[in-house]
Amino acid sequence: MALIAVDGTIIATAVPSIVHQLGGFSQFPWLFSIYLLSQAVTVPLYGKFSGVVGRKPILYLGIGIFLTGSVLCGIAWSMPILIAARALQGIGAGAVQPTILTIIGDLYSVDERSRVQGYMASVWAISSVIGPSLGGLFTQYLSWRWIFFVNLPIGAIAYWMLQLNFKEKVVRQKQSIDFLGALLLTSGCSLIILALLEGGVVWKWISSIGISILVLGIVFLVIFIYVESRVTDPIIPMWVLRHRVLLLSDIAAAGAGIIMIGLTAYIPTFAQGVLGAKPVSAGLALAALVLGWPVASTNSGKLYLKIGFRNTMFIGTAIVCLGTWTASRLDRSSSIWEVALACFIVGIGVGLSVTPGLVMVQSMSDWHRRGIVTSTNLFSRSLGSAIGAAIFGAIANASISGRLARLPSGLVLSSPVNVDSLNLALTRSNGDLKTKAFAQSAIFQATHGVLLTSTGVAVLILVAIWFLPAKVKALGT
Repeated sequence: MALIAVDGTIIATAVPSIVHQLGGFSQFPWLFSIYLLSQAVTVPLYGKFSGVVGRKPILYLGIGIFLTGSVLCGIAWSMPILIAARALQGIGAGAVQPTILTIIGDLYSVDERSRVQGYMASVWAISSVIGPSLGGLFTQYLSWRWIFFVNLPIGAIAYWMLQLNFKEKVVRQKQSIDFLGALLLTSGCSLIILALLEGGVVWKWISSIGISILVLGIVFLVIFIYVESRVTDPIIPMWVLRHRVLLLSDIAAAGAGIIMIGLTAYIPTFAQGVLGAKPVSAGLALAALVLGWPVASTNSGKLYLKIGFRNTMFIGTAIVCLGTWTASRLDRSSSIWEVALACFIVGIGVGLSVTPGLVMVQSMSDWHRRGIVTSTNLFSRSLGSAIGAAIFGAIANASISGRLARLPSGLVLSSPVNVDSLNLALTRSNGDLKTKAFAQSAIFQATHGVLLTSTGVAVLILVAIWFLPAKVKALGT
């Protein structure tokens, strides 16, 4: 789990340096979206495979693919190559986290899971500090490429620990794999994300190509739902979408994914681009976000055993609303400690809402369905993060493009005048103060829009959780 936890935060503080070296500020949301999308769409497939060949081979496969992608990320020479390598990393990550959480559901009862989740939360806590800190240190003193190479020794330890300690007996069952459904889901989501990220940047929002790509993505998803309702072994069974508790918990997970990626992607940009913080300081501020999550997750078990899953999730989401609203109130006079406090509040809330939601759906399921509901819940969270990165990227790019369309006279920007030239004006040391001030103002407005939207998403999650039943029943009853 540490392999995935570290990589989830280590790249965030390096984004400004990556963009400065490789270019493509308008494309950097793809570093998050493509990773999360490839992770999301492979999670249901891995959940199906783990029921056929066992959990251990799937973990081996996922770690191997993830490490291959890490090496390719480390040697990437352009932004498109780095984006492609991040996609490969996501394909590997799609196997690791859901398989581990499914194993926990296999081995432990509902009461025991709260304690085990505390162990897993401690892994996230350590990784949340190490990840951004290493990212900042590598970026500031070595090279951003080392944030990917550091995965190799961690992956080697993971392989060794699995081989030494994890034993399982697999009753092999013959199952068909829904490759057509996987292709339709991947294609539909990819096209929608493409339309959101490139709209207003590569083409106008209201244009034939932009509308065509968006409509085609929606058509693929409609066909996907049609196919899933008719195949023998769908990657996302329709009974998951028809069950109120599963559907609402997946919606809440998707919303949490949207919020987390919004802060993960744009808090470092705000801290470095607007407040002028160093990468290490930005990393520590972001670490507060992921640190708050396991702190709350560790204690959520005691809470949901006393007041129930729904009430615990509602309290957690209310805290998320407070944290995102606090983050949206940050301005150019804020300190890095205020940024960290807002992140910590959001992390506390997410820990009190996401973990109970996952344990709730697992507690409803038998062994055969547990892998499906676990992978679907994580799929929803990852897909929410992927779509969220695209939406926030569209908001940020549209905001900055609007400022560039009203460029004040006397400013010195490279040609052509676009989002990338604005980032260059912000990062180069010899830029004039007036130009740098304009760049900081533009990036502040863009990140403010992202944080404000995150608050709206948190409120929508709160509404969804309100409709969960106070007590849940086992599936089929």
